[in-house]
Amino acid sequence: MASKVLDGGWGWAIVVASFMAQFLAYGSPQSVGVLYPEWLHTYQQGKGLTAWVGSLVSGVGLIASPVCSACVDNFGARPVTIFSGVMVAGGLMLSAFAPNIEFLIFSYGIVVGLGCGLVYAATLTITCQYFDKRRGLALGIVTTGTSVGAFIYATAQNELIMLYGLHGCLLIIGALALNLMACAGFMRPLNMPGYYLKQKAALERNTEEQIFEKPQLGDLKMTAGSTTATPEKTLGVKELLITIDAKDLAIQTTKKKGSSFSGFDIIKVIKDKWQAYSKYIHSMSEILQDQAMVAFCIGVFMFSLGAFPPGLFIEDVAQSQGLIEEVSLIPLVSIGAIAACVGKLGLGILVDIRWINSIYLYAFTMFAGGVALLIIPLTNSYIGLQILSAIVGFANGNWSLTSYITTKIVGLEKLTQAHGIVMFFGGFGIILGPPVVGWFFDWTQSYDLAFYFSGSFVLLGAFLLTLLTLPFCNGKHPENDKPEVIYTSSCDKVASVA
Repeated sequence: MASKVLDGGWGWAIVVASFMAQFLAYGSPQSVGVLYPEWLHTYQQGKGLTAWVGSLVSGVGLIASPVCSACVDNFGARPVTIFSGVMVAGGLMLSAFAPNIEFLIFSYGIVVGLGCGLVYAATLTITCQYFDKRRGLALGIVTTGTSVGAFIYATAQNELIMLYGLHGCLLIIGALALNLMACAGFMRPLNMPGYYLKQKAALERNTEEQIFEKPQLGDLKMTAGSTTATPEKTLGVKELLITIDAKDLAIQTTKKKGSSFSGFDIIKVIKDKWQAYSKYIHSMSEILQDQAMVAFCIGVFMFSLGAFPPGLFIEDVAQSQGLIEEVSLIPLVSIGAIAACVGKLGLGILVDIRWINSIYLYAFTMFAGGVALLIIPLTNSYIGLQILSAIVGFANGNWSLTSYITTKIVGLEKLTQAHGIVMFFGGFGIILGPPVVGWFFDWTQSYDLAFYFSGSFVLLGAFLLTLLTLPFCNGKHPENDKPEVIYTSSCDKVASVA
């Protein structure tokens, strides 16, 4: 891939298309707090059960991030975005006709959630392919699409509900989501996806001797974006699996042509696959042996579990406390979303300052968010809720630090696996958080105890993250110096952010 195609030209069209894709996909899920009171009124179910809808739509995509990234690696960003557009739009439209809360959990929570996860993986991957030195800026612009979408969709959904009702609102935003397929049209690939590489590799291996002549890992060599053998670069885990899969396809092709092969050959293929997967699992276990990495995963989980529910419940809190009788022009969800957008950009700028430690900066955002959560039950004015929503939203902007911190802990080589682990813990916390808060309300008929629990949980996470990463506890300095920036045209590292 020529360097002249990077950092400009069609890349900026990719940025705009990816921004709009995240805007269209995440607009409704990120402002689901506006829909939550309507679902409570429509289905007359407990707040704990209803909260599963909002928690799943945000958490499923994160938990399934390894699968989503694998889909993009194998089929490319354009086909995945088209398919995700069908999933998001279809899930939203099906939700308009949901007969009960269980069907809504499936249609809105799972179907839309998986579609959003695919969009996130595809947009980050294609953006990374087109940018090198300006990759950080490009990814920053793209990821703010979720926050801008939440800000606009929160107000738009309020107006649509007033004009057309809940069902009409879901149908309209579902129709808007179909524009994801138009965004996919701009995502012209620079690298051939893994699926086509496997097909091409299989066609080039026409004899059984070529397939099994050099089965050892040390003999498998290739260059990035090519299927020809060279002595320059040894295959990594991902490329090894692609090569082995290509062998399987070639075996099937030769079998169809009438050539025979022994069971010993099949055993060797299985053994090669098992070695590759064993290497991948061993790499994951090594990552989890790092105390700083474990502490960060715990911190992300505790922050996600405690700080995500306000976005879902804050409108219901204002209405249940009588602080507002009707929906305001600028909902609390919109205030939190725009604050999160500012937080992503502001924290991204701060973390580049040499003397600022990124792990402790993340812990500070956890502390600020935890204190705000503890104050919410004590607030007796709508203005107070607006301020606290902005603080919690700004703290939620710390998601922009996860890739940076993960790189600091494990390095670039292990970023793909490590960030997948972090996203799993974050998604798990997001899924559990709203139902836990809803169950607290069903139990006590008040949000006070729920927010006291959430705030305390987040503060405990900040304390544990800080304590376990201190030099005398961790045995090493979490950040001695800022890393030297290494630019690469490979998108594998950033694709895992999905």
